[in-house]
Amino acid sequence: MALKKIKAALLAGATVASLVAVGISANSMAASGATSVNWAKVTHLTKTGSTSMAALVTAAKKEGKLNVVALPNNWANYGNIIKGFEKKYGIKITSENPAGSSAEEIQALTSDKGRSSDPDVIDVGTSYAVTAKTQGLLAPYKVSTWSEIPAGLKQSGGYWFDDYGGYVAIGCNTKTVKVCPTSLKAMLTETGAQGYKIGLNNSPLTSNSALAAVEAAAVVNGGSLSNVAPGVKFFATMNKNGAFVNTIADATTALSGATNVIIWWDYLQSNGGIKVPGWKVVLPSDVLLGEYYTQGINSGAPNPAAARLWEEYLYSVTGQNLWLAGGARPAELAFMQAHATANKTLVAKLPTLPAGQTPLFPTTAQISAAATVVNTSWAAQVGK
Repeated sequence: MALKKIKAALLAGATVASLVAVGISANSMAASGATSVNWAKVTHLTKTGSTSMAALVTAAKKEGKLNVVALPNNWANYGNIIKGFEKKYGIKITSENPAGSSAEEIQALTSDKGRSSDPDVIDVGTSYAVTAKTQGLLAPYKVSTWSEIPAGLKQSGGYWFDDYGGYVAIGCNTKTVKVCPTSLKAMLTETGAQGYKIGLNNSPLTSNSALAAVEAAAVVNGGSLSNVAPGVKFFATMNKNGAFVNTIADATTALSGATNVIIWWDYLQSNGGIKVPGWKVVLPSDVLLGEYYTQGINSGAPNPAAARLWEEYLYSVTGQNLWLAGGARPAELAFMQAHATANKTLVAKLPTLPAGQTPLFPTTAQISAAATVVNTSWAAQVGK
């Protein structure tokens, strides 16, 4: 099954009886005392013995802590996910730079290297995970539910694996905006004089989600996923018209009125990300662009057992449904629906996809190329 079709089925919430499976290696580490296991080198769990789930739990509890980075409490329900993990295992999670970007996560892996505060795990845009793997910053590990993650959503060697996804969406304050835009292209004719204050959640120079908005804008402005220059021009035009606010747009700017329209992931705007009376979120009628975020374990994780236990928790039925409770579409959703383990009430709450739109999913190569174009042209055309 092609990568595009796999991602389309998952993000649409379609029930898929079986997906391309990658079997977990049957090879296990040599049987030895639990205390002699180097968890930084463990690539998968065994059913029994010194590298079993029970042994992992024991080792992780002995470490007693886990370092995460750039995980806001209101991002895909991470606040409750962190609480759930801490309560179940008694492991204290230290959350560094919760408002950070994907680029800052990768930077943290290098700047904190060798320190006890070094992030154990990352949750980044896939292109950043690819970069981290190339730089030798990630350790291979395949969670117990590895076969339930579609082949197109994971690196075959286990260096990274997608976790949850959603679509680029338009959020609007219906109490202050007379006519909220329902398409991206409509924004090109809007001006600041009309009262529009349109923002991105972050800078596309460092944020995967903001970069996705530029990719979506390129598609509706005569470009494509392989030609994002028109996307930069799109925002340059809005900026010239006075409708674009070149700042980090979030719940604070929405509440203050500094921005009244925000382009951001659907699940982050509609599930606690923007708590503003009258805030309405729609998927644009002219482009349906979806992406997944990606997990990876730091090759130099100071708490390697806790890092692996965290991933096991995230990819369990409990963890996947917790992401679903945050309005995001977990990577194992199709498998869970086929096996009746996905929360049906939460699935029913997922945004309805606009009719007539075929979901687009940029490849990692397209995302990397888009980042290069944005990095060399955004400041000059749009501003810092």
